[in-house]
Amino acid sequence: MNNDPELNGKYLGTISQDFVRVADTLKEASYQLRKSGFEYPIFPICQTDQPIGQLLIDRNLIGLKWTYYISFLDEYLQRGLVEEDKKDNFFSAYKDPDEFCCLFVIDKEFTNFVFIPYPED
Repeated sequence: MNNDPELNGKYLGTISQDFVRVADTLKEASYQLRKSGFEYPIFPICQTDQPIGQLLIDRNLIGLKWTYYISFLDEYLQRGLVEEDKKDNFFSAYKDPDEFCCLFVIDKEFTNFVFIPYPED
């Protein structure tokens, strides 16, 4: 559950370009989710449709490379994407959601959690 070094090449550029444009929306969505009692917000992102979470930002509507969904840890546990016995590993890897966005990058060659710091105000 660490940032994978493979991310630095192919994915980091396109994710970073999109992230700058959507960071405020993701940060607010994270806050609202936690305020509603849903801990550990996770934002699945992909370039095709996928079944995890609820659609938050459609890439085609605002010219992004990635589509953003919103979810939280309980859905990942229910779907078996985070195994119950590995939950503690997730907790120790998860970064402060006020400072970092937890992305779940889904692509053919790479699927992993990635933590990106929100831009400072």
